[in-house]
Amino acid sequence: MLRQLLIAALAAPLSVLATGHDKDTTSPYDPTVEDLNLDRGGPPMLGIHWAREHAASHARPTRSPLMTYHGGKIMKTATTQAIFWGPSWSNPGDKITGIDLFYAGHGGSNYAKTSDEYTGSNGQVTATTTHLGHLVDTSTAAGGNNTSVILAEVCKMVSSPDSQGNGYYAVYSDVKRGGAQYCAYHSAGTCNGMAVQFAFFFNLDGDPGCDPQDTSGQHSQGLAALANVSAHELAEARTDPASPGAWYDSQGAENGDKCAWTFGAPLVAFSNGTQWKLQGEWSNAAYNAGTGYPNSAGQRGCLSGK
Repeated sequence: MLRQLLIAALAAPLSVLATGHDKDTTSPYDPTVEDLNLDRGGPPMLGIHWAREHAASHARPTRSPLMTYHGGKIMKTATTQAIFWGPSWSNPGDKITGIDLFYAGHGGSNYAKTSDEYTGSNGQVTATTTHLGHLVDTSTAAGGNNTSVILAEVCKMVSSPDSQGNGYYAVYSDVKRGGAQYCAYHSAGTCNGMAVQFAFFFNLDGDPGCDPQDTSGQHSQGLAALANVSAHELAEARTDPASPGAWYDSQGAENGDKCAWTFGAPLVAFSNGTQWKLQGEWSNAAYNAGTGYPNSAGQRGCLSGK
């Protein structure tokens, strides 16, 4: 996501240390959900909602749209695990099963391959992701305003993080978004000295500001919304996981940001046969070859993964 510093609290027990990426902002479907500095000169449209320090423009930017490399590591592979936090998860509907299916089918999919062109100091992103299933914590959940609180939940629930530093732990809170100007975010930190990537997600049931409007009928609205933002955060964590950063453009936009809330296919099929309505991911190679579909700024570098 767009790179802005999130102020973390003092380190908690279990060697919790968070480094922040900023937050995935809301979709434009709900005109009452305002993102500061967003250009509201026209009707709501699909497109990137920039972080507060970046104003959006519907005109094609004059600067290069390409993401550039900033010297850090990437995630060659990812070991994913979902953490469902909050008492409401005792009645999950289709969301726990659905999110497990989402991550289980992500590995080896064409959607995962949309990020495999990017390299870092430790090698190249691959389409290999492995899902370990889910954990449930029915204690009272927090919102996402403090990354250290979310990381502490990861450290509490995951006793042995991936020993290679490839662990990606997605925390699904049962807290509603309310007035927060984001749907989800990803960040990084350590648990007992082991590097981890983690992400935070609100309960998006009935939330029009974070709804991809999946009309397929294959999933509940809340699951479809979580799947879309889960795809966004995982792609960004794989290509730009931690300080000093790997791949983002001159305005700080990561590959998910650059194609946020634009959809190149009605549904995207995963390797386990599940289908999802997912935003595209930015590809420098597709932009240079003219083979991508346009984002909200008209830049033809988005891949749908269909």
